[in-house]
Amino acid sequence: MTDSDASHRLHPGEVIRDRELTPVTGPAIRLLQPGHLVHLQFRRFAGCPVCNLHLRSIVRRHAEIEAAGIREVVLFHSSADELREYTPDLPFAVIADPDRRLYVEFGVESAKRALLNPRVWGTIVRAVLRNTWGIVRGRERAPAAMPRGGRFGLPADFLIAADGTILACKYGDHAYDQWPVDELLTLAARAPVLDDR
Repeated sequence: MTDSDASHRLHPGEVIRDRELTPVTGPAIRLLQPGHLVHLQFRRFAGCPVCNLHLRSIVRRHAEIEAAGIREVVLFHSSADELREYTPDLPFAVIADPDRRLYVEFGVESAKRALLNPRVWGTIVRAVLRNTWGIVRGRERAPAAMPRGGRFGLPADFLIAADGTILACKYGDHAYDQWPVDELLTLAARAPVLDDR
């Protein structure tokens, strides 16, 4: 998907259909779940240092996110086999979408600005240094040299009610442009109470 596909973006108030998703580990899940909001994240590729930096912030505050009634579901445009090497300790569902079917359906794009936007350069340096240190210490794996789907994926976030209504969404302008945890919690606190499915 390219910048020209941005017209297919979804907007708050639109309703998505429920579906079954198969995490890279564990049993299949329903995307929508009565009594919970879903934070659907579209990340980049398995082992992406920038994505890993963000997901660490989600892991650190996962109990707080769950206490707010939010379920995390994270997609990558990598295969399940690739993702299993990088995500065994994540406390939420990680979904492989190597053919980018959900990326297309949700209007999540790829563009060179993912890495060329000057606002992301400092984060890239920090993420690569942290990732390199983890590799040297034997705690992390290096990302693939040629990741499936390329390196120009952009992140996207969706906060979805139990009935499938999109309450809020964010399409990133660069590789590290997503909701921080505090913003996610604020959006969830403002969410209207909707009838469950």
